[in-house]
Amino acid sequence: MKRTTIDSKFSVAGQPSPAEIAALGEEGVTLLINNRPDGEEPGQPGAAAERAAAQAAGLDYLDLPVTGPSITREAVERFHAAVEAAPGPVVAHCRSGTRSLTLWVIGEVLAGRLSRDEVAAFGARFGYDLSGAERWLDANAA
Repeated sequence: MKRTTIDSKFSVAGQPSPAEIAALGEEGVTLLINNRPDGEEPGQPGAAAERAAAQAAGLDYLDLPVTGPSITREAVERFHAAVEAAPGPVVAHCRSGTRSLTLWVIGEVLAGRLSRDEVAAFGARFGYDLSGAERWLDANAA
């Protein structure tokens, strides 16, 4: 699993295996957020298997599947609230990390901690194209 640390509390990742989920628990991660719809691609464990692995590792688990076009304000708010409420480090994952970072960045802009004009450069600093977040903000942030 490719993982990118965004700040001391939040990281995004590609699809973790059950063994990698167990390792997250060993390193002190407190919450795993799954942003992938089940069946998105062959071989992905799916939410039920991830939830079981997370619980076995002592992690809280949030299944919040989205696709780029299906991101809603409610999904952003649920994601943001879960990260804020977590008592320790959070790892959010999708296929590549982009959707998870998109949800986080939109939440940060809506909370006033990041400006819309900083989104592209912020994503580039971590190797992610956040043009989808920019489009979402342009269409929905008013």
